[in-house]
Amino acid sequence: MGPIANGNPTDEHRTQLASCYESCLEAAAAEGLASIAFCCISTGVFGFPQREAAQIAVRTVRDWLVAHDSSMAVVFNVFGQKDEQIYREILGL
Repeated sequence: MGPIANGNPTDEHRTQLASCYESCLEAAAAEGLASIAFCCISTGVFGFPQREAAQIAVRTVRDWLVAHDSSMAVVFNVFGQKDEQIYREILGL
């Protein structure tokens, strides 16, 4: 579970959210998985603003993949059209 930001994330929430993604990537790598899918962690009822959460997710995943020279496939599974649009913009799709 990600941080509960209630619409007002702090630096601690941002660090915790990035850590969620990193921990999952580490666990997947430790199991030798070739792919992983992420939902929009901490958005929705947990109140992390969607765009900021997506920016943290994409940046954290990209940084982790580069740092670990990993070819793991990563899927960002979104809840709705707004999330999809945000991720498409950030990912340049």
